[in-house]
Amino acid sequence: MGDRSNSIRVKVSRGDDRGRHFDEFDVPALESQTVLDVVTWIQRNADPSLSYRFACRVGMCGSCAMTVNGKPRWTCRTHVSKVLQGDTLTIEPLRNLPVVKDLATDMSEFFDKWTSAESRFVPTKTREDAIEIVQPATKERIEADAAIECINCGVCYASCDAVELNPDYLGPAALNRAWTLQNDVRDGGKNSRLRAVTGEGGCQNCHSQQGCVQHCPNTLNPTRSIAGLKRLATRAVFKREL
Repeated sequence: MGDRSNSIRVKVSRGDDRGRHFDEFDVPALESQTVLDVVTWIQRNADPSLSYRFACRVGMCGSCAMTVNGKPRWTCRTHVSKVLQGDTLTIEPLRNLPVVKDLATDMSEFFDKWTSAESRFVPTKTREDAIEIVQPATKERIEADAAIECINCGVCYASCDAVELNPDYLGPAALNRAWTLQNDVRDGGKNSRLRAVTGEGGCQNCHSQQGCVQHCPNTLNPTRSIAGLKRLATRAVFKREL
């Protein structure tokens, strides 16, 4: 293994859901080194067969999310010096998602749940209509703005114990997006969306443990958004709208 005085011992998950194991690598320790730098060094210098996913490298796309020493993180924005345990770094794929190979997960079910939650904007006007003015100081717009910066990285989904216990649960990201749309005065899909997010696997499955809040790289609060959906659902039941 060589002299480790200027190196990091890195344990990397290999394989897929049919069988996984750890391979160990010695990676040169560098100043201001990120976890993504480490994974890239391994792929380029030690094992070109290592599979992982990344794109922007600057915290804009979220595609490089992995599990680092047991916690889901954006690897491009995670400095090794902040997460190193002794001289060891353990890198695994995101939890709660099928593993395609090594550190790359299949995000299909994550995005399918966005569709199931009807987390898409439903326009009420056409291009022929005048542009609707959205007042930024209204309660609804403030609620939407507080939750709108999700970039679909899957970190909250991977950190959610409710998803692990119930694979049908829509998950924090899809429900957070639904909440922003329920607060958008321009949207016309509120009734059908509320039925979607209160059905099987809906917002009532959230246990409010706030793992999504703790790990969200954009410091969003999906638990708060889900609580908002629960309140809307309760009101709808009393009004016999659900």
